[in-house]
Amino acid sequence: MKNPERRRPRRRFVWQTVAAAILIAANAHPIYSFAADYTHDREINSPGYKARYGHWQIIELPKDVRLNAIHAALLDTGKLLLIAGSGNDRQQFAAGTFRTLVYDPATGRTKDVRTPVDLFCAGHAFLPSGKLLVAGGTLRYEVLKPDVTHAGGTMTVKNESPDDNSRTFPKGTEFVAPNGKRYRAAADFVVKPATKIERPAVGGTGTHVAVTASETTVWVDAAEKGSGSISSAPTQYAVTGLTGVAAQNIYGLSDKMTLDKQDYQGLKETYEFNPRTEEYEPVADMSEKRWYPTLTGLADGRVLATSGLNGKGEVVDGTQNEVYDPKTRKWTVRPDLNRYFPTYPAIFQTATADRLFYSGSSTGYGPADQGRKPGLWNLTDNTFQVVPGLRDPDLMETSASSWVGPVQDQTVMVVGGGGVGESPRSTGRIDLVKLDEPNPRFTPGPSLPEGTRYPNVVQLPDDTSLITGGSRDYRGKGNTDNHNARIYHPDTNTLAYAADPNVGRNYHGSALLLPDGRVMTMGSDPLFRDRENTVEGEFDQRLELYTPPYLFQDDRPLIGDGPTIVGYGKKARYELMNDTVGIGKVRLIRPSAVTHSTNVEQRSVALEFTQVGDRLEVTIPTQPAVLPPGYYMLFVTNKLGVPSVAKWVHIR
Repeated sequence: MKNPERRRPRRRFVWQTVAAAILIAANAHPIYSFAADYTHDREINSPGYKARYGHWQIIELPKDVRLNAIHAALLDTGKLLLIAGSGNDRQQFAAGTFRTLVYDPATGRTKDVRTPVDLFCAGHAFLPSGKLLVAGGTLRYEVLKPDVTHAGGTMTVKNESPDDNSRTFPKGTEFVAPNGKRYRAAADFVVKPATKIERPAVGGTGTHVAVTASETTVWVDAAEKGSGSISSAPTQYAVTGLTGVAAQNIYGLSDKMTLDKQDYQGLKETYEFNPRTEEYEPVADMSEKRWYPTLTGLADGRVLATSGLNGKGEVVDGTQNEVYDPKTRKWTVRPDLNRYFPTYPAIFQTATADRLFYSGSSTGYGPADQGRKPGLWNLTDNTFQVVPGLRDPDLMETSASSWVGPVQDQTVMVVGGGGVGESPRSTGRIDLVKLDEPNPRFTPGPSLPEGTRYPNVVQLPDDTSLITGGSRDYRGKGNTDNHNARIYHPDTNTLAYAADPNVGRNYHGSALLLPDGRVMTMGSDPLFRDRENTVEGEFDQRLELYTPPYLFQDDRPLIGDGPTIVGYGKKARYELMNDTVGIGKVRLIRPSAVTHSTNVEQRSVALEFTQVGDRLEVTIPTQPAVLPPGYYMLFVTNKLGVPSVAKWVHIR
């Protein structure tokens, strides 16, 4: 018989061996993952990789200044204006907490800016002065039907007296129906006097007086919960607090009060943000309330406002398109420019002063069969020339559009997009169109590696464009963020691989060019943060900086002394430094103002130039339609494709 005492050590050794094997197997994936991550990290940080594909770097602002950067604009001070407003957070909206941050990427310094109203989902465009026009925003958040507890609707408030002064009524003002039901205004509102026109009476005796009642609209909610305050018939309401003649002249009208879903509603407030004082300056209100509008800078420095949700939560009728004049700081309604667009339409000023181009890109709201066709819009006679040939025309919502190369080429690129509303469909399509052809037509470009909603396109000083961000599904559902980037080369109509970004960017993601030639990305607002769509998403407040391959090359040219203010058709001379191979191209690039993948501000303008040694003479174009007045970044790029740091130049 064998001695059992001698077998115990062997049995213990066997079990220890088995346990060790199990432990190794259990940890094999983490060990492999760590090794793979380490190898990948070494690769993407190697000099050769950076020189070929570029490099991404995450920037985390201090916790006390972070915000939901939904809008981003580059100021001519080199600082970024990051606007959150309420940041798509209804608790912040209810508390009246609205945020704007000025961030200097060169120093890391930040400054909180007093934000007078909720600029969440406003529109913006640069003015000739360098100030940023910001118009519209959020008057009211949407309320889904199951959450609607008080009947509500739009109240049209009229004033039939031309002899009255404008009256401001506070939020909470009550309107009383003939049956005694009360409804309260959800916001302050202003009632102007009626208009009076006097003409000589027919026959030459006496005077004919025509009075037209003024009207404004305000959303109202029933004072009491439940279905008892529902009204389905047109009704006239008395305004509380008024007595005598005023009570007869000023009244409310509403077609219905319901418990239906209540959509977002826009603001009409307008501001100019001053880069010098870093403050919002109030100017005249728009005629129409707008949420998700587009502001397009025109050749003469004025700004056209289109689309957006109004004070009723409806897409603005095209008869309310209006133009802002920075000289008077006032808006003028242009009913002659009657043209309907879905919200945040991508509308560009072309090289012809009276002609705009709508690419078909939009974000958010509007029926699938209205205002979706791209085309050229003539502002002289309001005609619209449809531009055909676009592939996946039903997948244009949440797409991005951009000029390609110098704007003189008049080529626009349409990138990605998805179905209308919360559709899971997306496309990687890139199509291009040359607008200066007699009959412009889209032609196919290369395709992105994945279907991409919410991409951003950034024009670079070397005439290429960085395409980054996006997700395959609506708001990144199912963990579908696309962690990839590509660089589009217009000379070959091809895409080149770029380093993968670390941060996924979907809804509310933005990207823009910095004066040093790098690209800053910010914002992302996923609906969920797990593959199963069960955990509510969180806004990603991290910034990420992309350094393109051209900045990992040697011999970067520098711009020295030269004028900072130049007129149309004028020549300007600049000193060059560190130029060892000669200058290949000179560009003026307009700073970006971007939100919701919509950036109609950025454009690159080619300058004719001559170089003699360390002196460079450039000629400014004569056409404001090519080069709208304002501030631009002057880049010189050498013959190896390496750009300088930009010099700010004011074109006027």
